[in-house]
Amino acid sequence: SQISMQPKRFICGIYHGTQTINNVEASGEFVLQLLAATQYRLVDLLGKKSGKKIDKISRLQKRNELSEWNGFYILKNCLAVMHLKVISSFEGGDHKGFLCDVIAYTNLNEGETLSLNTLREHKMIRI
Repeated sequence: SQISMQPKRFICGIYHGTQTINNVEASGEFVLQLLAATQYRLVDLLGKKSGKKIDKISRLQKRNELSEWNGFYILKNCLAVMHLKVISSFEGGDHKGFLCDVIAYTNLNEGETLSLNTLREHKMIRI
């Protein structure tokens, strides 16, 4: 969620116990990607499987789903990306919040944003 326009800042919540949180805490930087509605099938791999048990990058490379931006792998068909640098963090229950400065951002593609409604329509979630 955007929290400041000047300076540009976002807060991202990341679930405890994930490889994602390990990677963010180790590097202090990450890329936030805005997925297109057409990418809903990626939720099974990216959101329902653990990066501690499988190599998600290798699987995405085999599917030809990745490109590079600012030294990070990104999903080819995502709508936009933001390079974020962690400036502080806080506990938030089962998630940890990260306050981040926006280092760089770009819009890549036009399209409908992946939403909870899209995931409901495809029976990916029940809420």
